[in-house]
Amino acid sequence: MANAGDCRAVLCRKGKAIPMSVDHDPRLLGEKLRIESAHGFVTSDGYVNGQLTVARAIGDWHMPGLKERDGTGPVIAEPEIQTLVLSEDDEFLVMGCDGFWDVFTNEAAISFARRHLQQHNDPELCAEELVNEALRRNSQDNVTVITISFRADPPPSLVVIDARSAARSLRRESIASLQNDLDIAQASTVERRFHFE
Repeated sequence: MANAGDCRAVLCRKGKAIPMSVDHDPRLLGEKLRIESAHGFVTSDGYVNGQLTVARAIGDWHMPGLKERDGTGPVIAEPEIQTLVLSEDDEFLVMGCDGFWDVFTNEAAISFARRHLQQHNDPELCAEELVNEALRRNSQDNVTVITISFRADPPPSLVVIDARSAARSLRRESIASLQNDLDIAQASTVERRFHFE
């Protein structure tokens, strides 16, 4: 996966969201240092030289002072590359532009796409449904999504835990944890009283 900018790719591996790219936010330390060493600056609201909200971009040559044809300048076109050997656990990939990710977390996008692919197993329709949902969630930017399936079959159902037994188990763990916290707090209070008396 090669990425330059704020488009993002997320892999679904056995129902889990695996990030395959990093958004090139100018406020990330490595990007900020690189921008400053190229005589640029990052504003407090994340703009490079007050003009662009990404540290890397393929386009945007028209903006003065940001990019040079020789690859220098505060904004560069060099992508970050991440490689991964696909396994049988890998189901599909969702790629989208920033307008999509503004209203979807990685996990929410994978969950939504997986549910819809289980229903119809059509990656093109799934991409359309993701776009429509982003618009329904009032995305304020352009929204583009591509869904790539790695299997001919729909994503398989995952093992479902019995909700009642899981809730009972969580309640027991929560009560035990709360009791432990109360015991510690009470012991601390007793120690302080002893110290002041």
